[in-house]
Amino acid sequence: MNGGPESRLDPGDDLNTGVTEAESDDVYDDNIDDNIDDDIDDVFDESAFDEDEFVGDEVPSYEGDAWTDDEGELLPVLAVVGRPNVGKSTLVNRIIGRREAVTEDTPGVTRDRVAYEANWNGRRFTVLDTGGWDPEGEGLRASITAQAERAVALADAVLFVVDATVGATDHDEAVVKILRAARKPVVLAANKVDGPATEADAAMLWSLGLGEPYPVSALHGRGSGDLLDAAMEALPTEPTHGHRILGGPRRVALLGKPNVGKSSLLNKLAGEHRVVVDAKAGTTVDPVDELIELGGKTWRFVDTAGIRRKVNTASGHEYFASLRTAAALDKAEVAVVLIEAQESITEQDTRIISMVVESGRALVIAYNKWDLLDDERRYYLEREIERDLVRVPWAPRVNIAARTGRHVDKLVPAIETALESWDQRIPTGRLNSFIGTLVAAHPHPIRGGRQPRILFATQAATRPPRFVLFASAFIEAGYRRFIERRLREEFGFVGTPIDISVRVREKRKR
Repeated sequence: MNGGPESRLDPGDDLNTGVTEAESDDVYDDNIDDNIDDDIDDVFDESAFDEDEFVGDEVPSYEGDAWTDDEGELLPVLAVVGRPNVGKSTLVNRIIGRREAVTEDTPGVTRDRVAYEANWNGRRFTVLDTGGWDPEGEGLRASITAQAERAVALADAVLFVVDATVGATDHDEAVVKILRAARKPVVLAANKVDGPATEADAAMLWSLGLGEPYPVSALHGRGSGDLLDAAMEALPTEPTHGHRILGGPRRVALLGKPNVGKSSLLNKLAGEHRVVVDAKAGTTVDPVDELIELGGKTWRFVDTAGIRRKVNTASGHEYFASLRTAAALDKAEVAVVLIEAQESITEQDTRIISMVVESGRALVIAYNKWDLLDDERRYYLEREIERDLVRVPWAPRVNIAARTGRHVDKLVPAIETALESWDQRIPTGRLNSFIGTLVAAHPHPIRGGRQPRILFATQAATRPPRFVLFASAFIEAGYRRFIERRLREEFGFVGTPIDISVRVREKRKR
């Protein structure tokens, strides 16, 4: 990491003043004079303030809380299972009406059980997409099969998908035995029946003994309506297990480069083998939601696919997995970015942190595999943090070992602190009093014979905190960073980015 432009985590530096960023910040770093008069009425003339005279960034409106404490309605669960590459994820996308599950014409793309909300003829339910079921699989395949079996145990009904063009295989027969033992209602989907000529292939699946096979083309939608009608008949009105719809508990996204330990952390927090873990990088493809009880509260943790170094050059399921990760971040309130402590901080790590900051989400940095550090590596890690993460000194740091569970209990206090700051609102009177004292002690430098004055300040929004400065002239980036730094010193804002925009007063026409 060389500290170049791509390592900078402040995207708002848009003014070239002829001095370096550090030099610009140093202009305002003198200590505030303790003898400044507390009476600063002369700094702001609120009675003469007219917002219509100013141009610049639009002031965002504050619409209150966008999140609810209600955990939502309990919905029945339909698990979609079958052997690898029979079209389960494509069928899931057809059922939910959007391309949400990652698909590719390659076996084994889906690895975990992933929940999606669906609606058919006014009836809401949850669809569980699962990985390919391979009763004889070993290693990663065995873990994927275990997740599929768990999905059946949690389901109220099962949609068993078979490739009609191939027919019933030995693996399909083995899955049928397991489904019978589970004693759940089963609907048989004969997939890849793209026209009348292949409907005879579907009829051959009566031999499985699961009742009528419903011919369907997940890719084109043919027969999907009849299939869903049958699935709704199989689903009970009152769910046995059920799944709560998205929303309610505060959402925490686990982000990081591949193989950094995100899935291991989720499994440790959940207290079960919720997500497939393998030494192979990129095991997780679809974002995996899980409700977890921690610190007396219910949280929704979202495990995501690892963000690779060059997303724009990714192809196939890796490309779509990166899109799902970005979407998961957009839906989250706070992101926990995992960094491998025993490895040097990379450009990839700083880019992920920058992505979180630019998205406006609260941020916690977790240094994973801390149990593998020796004293020498610990020394160099501190130097790397000072050099490469200089733009996010406000982010809480937690040192953990996801594999053993060491210090993972410290994540919740850090997340709660970040979310509290993310929600924080400063009263306008107190904010202007603080800004007035600050400006009186450290006025904006004179540029081009003019000295910009801040006339009024307001916090326009939260989540993240957004401040608007009404000024007589443009406020340069270095001075805005200085104000941000002092805002953090005075009010905290630990774990949240802060956005400061400027609206400049127009010259009056004479």
